[in-house]
Amino acid sequence: MKRPGPLLTLHAGLLLGLFMLTLNATTGTKNASSSYREESPAPTASPPRTTTPPPGPTPSRTPVRDADYAGRTDDDAAAVAVSVRNGRAIAYFCDGRAKESWLKGDVKDDGSMKLTGRHGTELDGKLQEGRRIRGTVDIDGGHFAFTADKAVKPSGLWRATATVRGAKIDGGWIVLRDGRQVGLLDRDGKPSAAPRIDPVTGAVTVDGQQLTARPVTP
Repeated sequence: MKRPGPLLTLHAGLLLGLFMLTLNATTGTKNASSSYREESPAPTASPPRTTTPPPGPTPSRTPVRDADYAGRTDDDAAAVAVSVRNGRAIAYFCDGRAKESWLKGDVKDDGSMKLTGRHGTELDGKLQEGRRIRGTVDIDGGHFAFTADKAVKPSGLWRATATVRGAKIDGGWIVLRDGRQVGLLDRDGKPSAAPRIDPVTGAVTVDGQQLTARPVTP
């Protein structure tokens, strides 16, 4: 039997080599493509959009109700009356003998107030449930704590100004709920106890002349 010649063997080897080279190239291309797909990161989901809610409506202010208050100091040495209207207040401190002061200022929505008068007089007060004012008055070096309850007509704060027999008259009265009156009459800068007024009409006689005291409001 005749053995294959060297040329045939060489051809067979070349064919086998070409086959293997083609197979490797095909396998490598497939592996590389597969590897690329596996290593590619998954698309990242977009974060959810957040929206800021619009600001709510501004809370409406609740101003302190209009009312009058009258009472006495804790030591019973003087009386205090306060009239509140439209967020403003006017007050009167009077001992009925020689010491008095008119004060005024704003009332905050929480019922607190800081009123000022002449010669450095100050009133610091706070409304309590709309029924009374609890506070202090600093006047002429003295410090007086007071409670003024809500006034019921005819109690409250009264004032009369006029000129009588050439003298300038300025009178202030605090009418308490029990009917007591505390007042001071100033004649050209000279204080004295004030005569009683009619708590219904405000009529009062000063040095023989009839005047009319009127309720005081800011």
